[in-house]
Amino acid sequence: MNTHTPNIKGDRPEIRQLDDAAANRIAAGEVVERPSSAVKELVENSLDAGATRIDIAYADGGKTLIRVSDDGIGIPEDQLHLALSRHATSKIDGTDLLNISSFGFRGEALPSLGAVGRLTISSRGFETDHASEITVNGGDIRPIKPVARSKGTTVELNDLFHATPARLKFLRTDRAEAQAITDVIKRLAMSEPYVGFTLRDVSGGGQGRVTFRSDAQSGDLFDAVLGRLRSILGTEFAENSVALDFEREGLSLHGYASLPTYSRGAAIGQYLFVNGRPVKDRLLLGAVRGAYSDYLSRDRHPVVALFIECDPTLVDVNVHPAKAEVRFRDPAGARSLIVSGLRHALSSAGHRASSTVADATLGAFQAEARPVAPVYQMDQRSRSTMVPPVQSGFADVQTEYSGRVEPVIETVEVEDAAEKPLGAARAQLHENYIIAQTPDGLVIVDQHAAHERLVYEKLKNQMAENGVASQALLLPEVVDLSENERLVLIDVLDELAKFGLVIEEFGGNAVCVRETPAILGEVNAQALVRDICDELTDQTTTKVVADKIEAILSRVACHGSIRSGRQMRAEEMNALLREMEATPHSGQCNHGRPTYVELKLADIERLFGRT
Repeated sequence: MNTHTPNIKGDRPEIRQLDDAAANRIAAGEVVERPSSAVKELVENSLDAGATRIDIAYADGGKTLIRVSDDGIGIPEDQLHLALSRHATSKIDGTDLLNISSFGFRGEALPSLGAVGRLTISSRGFETDHASEITVNGGDIRPIKPVARSKGTTVELNDLFHATPARLKFLRTDRAEAQAITDVIKRLAMSEPYVGFTLRDVSGGGQGRVTFRSDAQSGDLFDAVLGRLRSILGTEFAENSVALDFEREGLSLHGYASLPTYSRGAAIGQYLFVNGRPVKDRLLLGAVRGAYSDYLSRDRHPVVALFIECDPTLVDVNVHPAKAEVRFRDPAGARSLIVSGLRHALSSAGHRASSTVADATLGAFQAEARPVAPVYQMDQRSRSTMVPPVQSGFADVQTEYSGRVEPVIETVEVEDAAEKPLGAARAQLHENYIIAQTPDGLVIVDQHAAHERLVYEKLKNQMAENGVASQALLLPEVVDLSENERLVLIDVLDELAKFGLVIEEFGGNAVCVRETPAILGEVNAQALVRDICDELTDQTTTKVVADKIEAILSRVACHGSIRSGRQMRAEEMNALLREMEATPHSGQCNHGRPTYVELKLADIERLFGRT
């Protein structure tokens, strides 16, 4: 119920300037939502100060204590008072707000924290022989006094939100707030591999308990990033990821991305950075999903750590109070960079599958299996929802393609097959699993899943070479759109035509659908166009048509591949293995399930106690 009462004529309130204390508390509400927000602001200040070592301590989830110490350049004594003033910063001069190269630049963090908590700053610059300390309590700044400390800065925040106690009611449990702090530190540590980080929980007093530690890395950038990711995301990620080094139109992308067979049930392992700044941006996260859409089902998610670098003028980092989102001058270019970079890197992995598949297999053999990362398994229900229902026209499409991709593999003679990566076929079990001997172990191949991926890749290549055939509608369908929908749609008409969807403007805000992709059979043009408009409004690009076509190709590949229960000759099995070695993504089927398991001889011998 709205209890607001309009002002009565003659009772008009006066416009007045808020005092500094109120303004700072309002600013604190924007930049400091919870303890982890305060930690983020303070650690980013340390990084901007050139620190090579940062120590963070907290108590009670950061509610009663947050302390950040660094070995950075420090703050001169005569600037400590200024550091606590709103919009005061050493990081920009205000002449170009689109050329931001530092983490923090608004000059709001320190005065905001001082307005809602008890803040103490002690600092010693590299060019001074003494340190100074200043304290602010609820906006009340105390005189500067000398202290003893080494070079660098320590910022200690006690009793966060004590000046605004209502905010405390919205905080979560100490454990949840502590976890949020850890997540913030891990993200910042990923972006700065040459800086050492230590995080302590000092809730019990004393030195406390180290909850996270990652020493400064050395070597070139790729080695340093991989070393840092290994310490944060684990050895399994490092062993089951591919490196990215991609550049396009002024944007560069580097980092590491997991193989499709190393995936998770939620998108909790996706870390994105723009010019070193951790971001959680819908456009970029959507690009990651799009890049993996051809290799993973919708209920599986990759693990990635991706770093985009560009000229600061090409991206606006000032569109979100906590700077968690960014806006690119060319959003489509940024999305394309991620999609193309990821797909190129995944293609370079060839037939490689994640090692966790073998670990889980060995664990199943052992009486007391050691803990391993979850391996992708799909139940019958999720299999049935992987592709859209068969549509009219599908049978004709299948017939069309079945003449091009023959389910029976051409037999070939291969010398020294046992020396190949996937080895030489030795047996077929249960008319579905190929057993091959490799130089240092054995491989078990799911013949149907493997051939399904091979056929799918062939179909995609044929489509890329010959284009997508379209079918003219007997009666073109007119679709009425809003002005905004029409504007975003007409920008991609040429792109849609490449996929066989021909749309023309029809006057006003209406469009006319004249041709649709033949492979989709009979489609609901109204619904298809509106789905495309929705995606364009949300992400500025569309994959609706491409996804539908790929889903149909996946279904065709499934029906056109070697079926389970079919006996194969040795030559056919070896030909399948050789084709897998030569085909990108053959380590997983169209839905992200592994197509083969590799067991090393040393692991097999350990099962029998031979080592």
